[in-house]
Amino acid sequence: MTNRVVVSGLSRDFGATHAVVDLRFAVRAGELFGIVGPDGAGKTTTLRMLAGVVRPTRGDATIAGVSVASDPERIKPRLAYMSQRFGLYVDLTVQENLDFYADLHGVPRSDRPARYERLFAFSALGPFRTRLAGALSGGMKQKLGLSCALVHHPDVLLLDEPTFGVDPLSRRDLWLIIHEMVAGGMTALVSTAYLDEAERCDRVALLHEGRLVALDTPTALQHRLAGRLRALRTDAPRRARDVLRQLPTVSQATLFGDLLHVTLPGGDEGWPDARAALVAAGVTIQDDSLIEASLEDVFIELTSAAHA
Repeated sequence: MTNRVVVSGLSRDFGATHAVVDLRFAVRAGELFGIVGPDGAGKTTTLRMLAGVVRPTRGDATIAGVSVASDPERIKPRLAYMSQRFGLYVDLTVQENLDFYADLHGVPRSDRPARYERLFAFSALGPFRTRLAGALSGGMKQKLGLSCALVHHPDVLLLDEPTFGVDPLSRRDLWLIIHEMVAGGMTALVSTAYLDEAERCDRVALLHEGRLVALDTPTALQHRLAGRLRALRTDAPRRARDVLRQLPTVSQATLFGDLLHVTLPGGDEGWPDARAALVAAGVTIQDDSLIEASLEDVFIELTSAAHA
């Protein structure tokens, strides 16, 4: 399958701060690709470089064969970039915002009715076409922003945390729209700090402090901890965590609510010693079992190993 986006040593410095460091990956045509990490991981800077908004300090990337470093203006008709603060005009209606972006991208007037109807169909904004954008809810504003970004049928869609601060129902609707566009052949790169959302992607790039720490399908990444992750419920979860973190047979012990997720590099062979250490520390184990890893478990394990 053809690569639609190719990233080759992409880096960006802001003074002495290395925001993005030597990123290398390729995104196939028709792929939903996640760029995942916490605040400060370099997600927004990466997308801004791909969109031609920020020039790389080093390295390059190509979108449909066009360089973002040397020819950023030529890539812009081929893509849509929706930032966290997409430029909706709050004193224009839903319809007027769509008209503005259609004008901006040179969409022929003869093509607009069919495009608008399709956008209204999956965004459910049709009944609100005469409402001012400033009067929309947060989730509806995001759906309008995405509709404006899609009005010119781009080859590549870049979305920077599109569901940040959006209610759960609108988050679901936004992901349905994204999946529909990808099913139609569009390539989408979506940044998110929500690791549960990343599981919706075909592949994910996990970023930490501007560096790529892992790249694979969500399932393959989760399998890295297969047979090595145990969930514990105890009468003293914080004390249990502190005890386990001192053991050579435990690589990670993290609280998830009142549960403790414990990673044992040697699998269950290391569990008897860990259990004995908890009992010796006066911790009562109420329940324990092997569990399947989430992407959050994998990310914590990988970033901890990067600091070791």
